[in-house]
Amino acid sequence: MPGSGDSLNDRAWEYLFEQHKILDIIEYQDYFDIDASSIKKIREPRLMTKFDHAVNLPKVFRKNKLTILPVTRSRYVIGRFNCYKGVDYTHNQEHVEVNFPSDVLQSIDYQNLYSESSALHCAFVCGMIDDILGEPAYFTVSGRMSSKDINFDIDTIDGKTMPLHIKNAQIEIDAGFESKNYFMVIEAKRERVEDFIIRQLYYPFRLWKEKLNKTVLPVFFTYSNDVFSFFIYNFKVLHSYNSLSLVGQRNYVIGHEPIGLDDIHTLFIQTKCVPEPKIPFPQADELLRVVDLIGLLAERDLTKEDITLNYAFTSRQTSYYTNAAIYLGLVEKYVDSGTDDISYTLTKAGRKILSMPYKRKYLTLASAIIQHRPFYEVLKAYFSNGVPPTKSEVVTILKDIGLYEVRSNSTFERRAQTVIKWVNWILDLSNPS
Repeated sequence: MPGSGDSLNDRAWEYLFEQHKILDIIEYQDYFDIDASSIKKIREPRLMTKFDHAVNLPKVFRKNKLTILPVTRSRYVIGRFNCYKGVDYTHNQEHVEVNFPSDVLQSIDYQNLYSESSALHCAFVCGMIDDILGEPAYFTVSGRMSSKDINFDIDTIDGKTMPLHIKNAQIEIDAGFESKNYFMVIEAKRERVEDFIIRQLYYPFRLWKEKLNKTVLPVFFTYSNDVFSFFIYNFKVLHSYNSLSLVGQRNYVIGHEPIGLDDIHTLFIQTKCVPEPKIPFPQADELLRVVDLIGLLAERDLTKEDITLNYAFTSRQTSYYTNAAIYLGLVEKYVDSGTDDISYTLTKAGRKILSMPYKRKYLTLASAIIQHRPFYEVLKAYFSNGVPPTKSEVVTILKDIGLYEVRSNSTFERRAQTVIKWVNWILDLSNPS
């Protein structure tokens, strides 16, 4: 039965599964076909079928290890398909520094890249695409188009291989770059992710592979925390959806004034602590996700469901990371008078930070953290001893300070983990990887 915390998609799909006996039919024939008109009776298909990351899948899909793929413009197939590819941001991957042609361009502000298209345009004009291809390229394709006819095999989670036929399904290409010998098709995300749905590369790859007499390079791209990350793939077997193989990863940054440990120490000395807010203490270990979140809010306000359905956040992560941003004074929430939904918006401080140049932006973010005494005291212990305090020492610091509505030892230990991660993020600013 649907729970009170379920999303609209969770409830809608629960109803459809019961109405159409979807699980029974999948057990019998390994898949279930559903048309858009059946879905539309309950909710808009575009909201019900686009799951870019595995965490976005509705509960009934996750529980039964199911995924969904479009096979025409109006029909979808549900099965236990192996649809997603994990993304591994290699630690200590070298960042290639490039220059932005600020003496020529005024229509791109490389310090305010808060959409996928603006990040891709900036990557192109900075020469990243040319560098990956090893030859000059042109920006030639983007937007929606038809897949035409595609036959392929897809793996299932239980070790089977199933044939699928796609006919005129709608696909969308974030960017296509063509050079003398290559055509690069890119799927882009404006945040760091754990995986992506292979379909977003495979369908365009097959379409353009048949159109062009060139090497087609499928590339997954993310822009997060001022780093442009490119994952270059190939499909080892043309007709195999799951033959996607990583060829290489490239990370780029636009040249900026570096942050040194002395900058962080000076910031620490200058910081004055503020009273702790009477809101839950952060339980979001990955500060990079907080930075991604405020970047997503730069374009427009978002509801919890917007964030959970459209980006690489589970419902619980959305709560954790929005609360963390609120704790730092970067985001605030309000009730939309038209829908009664809780929405999130950037504060003046959050919007101001996003408009800053690299060094000032990240030092200001660091200041927003260490003005809170739990983080200040842990950083103080680092500078006093020359080494980070142990987790047990951090727990002792937090207990001495006291955290809002935190009482049990196990909760103090979990919050200590967040503090350690955030302080390490601050110290790593002087040694980016």
